[in-house]
Amino acid sequence: MNVKEQIKEYIASQPESKQKDMQDLHKAILKINPKAKLWFLDGKNGAGKVVSNPNIGYGLQTMKMAGGKTREFYQIGLSGNTSGISVYIMGIEDNTYLTKTYGKKLGKASVTGYCIKFKALKDIDPGVLEEAVRFGFENSK
Repeated sequence: MNVKEQIKEYIASQPESKQKDMQDLHKAILKINPKAKLWFLDGKNGAGKVVSNPNIGYGLQTMKMAGGKTREFYQIGLSGNTSGISVYIMGIEDNTYLTKTYGKKLGKASVTGYCIKFKALKDIDPGVLEEAVRFGFENSK
């Protein structure tokens, strides 16, 4: 199964209440960056153990790991979670930037150093989320 098929299947596997929001977000992120590399991580480690929620990734950056090694990874991530949806803005130098810049403007969302979490799209300002995603594509390390 290719990445596009994995993404389609993952979105379809979400509870009905999340499917439309995740599909809309997927389309919106691709509209912002139509040439973004697509990723799908199933949430399992090399041994097949579930270590995180599955997530969709967009874009490409080289991240520095502990010990000086580097690894390719996505810039923007999208994931369903037990309480809603998470959008990850990866590779931002200042881990307070998202909270300071978008936290109060987003609406009913929890914002941390790299994650914007909300229950449903109707609870947030989609224009502000789009602004954060654009920032992520333009400013990841």
